[in-house]
Amino acid sequence: MSEKNEQRDRIRSLVKEILDGVPADLVKAGEYPVRVPVYSLTEQSEKQYDRDESAKSLLTEGDFRGLEDGSRIRIAENAKLTPLAADIVKEMNLVLVKKEPRDASLKVSSVGIGSDHGGFDVKRQLISYLGDLGLKVRDFGTDSAEAADYPDFAHLVGEAVSNGTVDVGIVIDGAGIGSAMAAGKVPGVRPAACYNPALARNSRQHNGANVLTLGSGQNSIDQIKEIVSAFLMHEITEPRHKRRVDKIDAIERQYRK
Repeated sequence: MSEKNEQRDRIRSLVKEILDGVPADLVKAGEYPVRVPVYSLTEQSEKQYDRDESAKSLLTEGDFRGLEDGSRIRIAENAKLTPLAADIVKEMNLVLVKKEPRDASLKVSSVGIGSDHGGFDVKRQLISYLGDLGLKVRDFGTDSAEAADYPDFAHLVGEAVSNGTVDVGIVIDGAGIGSAMAAGKVPGVRPAACYNPALARNSRQHNGANVLTLGSGQNSIDQIKEIVSAFLMHEITEPRHKRRVDKIDAIERQYRK
């Protein structure tokens, strides 16, 4: 009975906290807001973290911005912190709650990466990110922000994947579409242009994609890192998906005769 009373008191306290947060100009004498966004009270009372950053493999100082001292942050089991982020965690006494992932290990050991001028800056940042993950990275260019043609670099990356020089490839241009078209002309390459982690994960688990193409103008660098992480941490395993990918490869072989 005591336990029920305590739970009721917690719920009352949460309700009061929510109502106290309603702006005064919304509540006139004898009137109440038509709709107040109230989230699950049970979820709030049982929540074990203040922010969820578990989709990221590398956490920077920006991921801890706006938190109060002693806050709890949910992170991936194998997440890494930049030195500055680690200092902030220590100074603010932040508590890192590790998520128990279903499958959060890297499925590749080497990556070939390339871009045109539009993706050059993103490529430069991704090379550092991939290195922090412990991957071997081979850079196929371009080497500056001067105008360059994306098919040239998509071809080089695709060729490296096809001949086994690298496990998978990443190509960045303005939208990611042209590079996917170019890389897909190389035998054995299955490129996927992805704009969110769900697509990247699906492209690997369902389609056996081995080249990821990205649009530098479509996502922020943090979003791109999450997409890359999802691509690298999943692979095709289900027999039904492998059978369908075999059919894709069979179509290619038909036209190579």
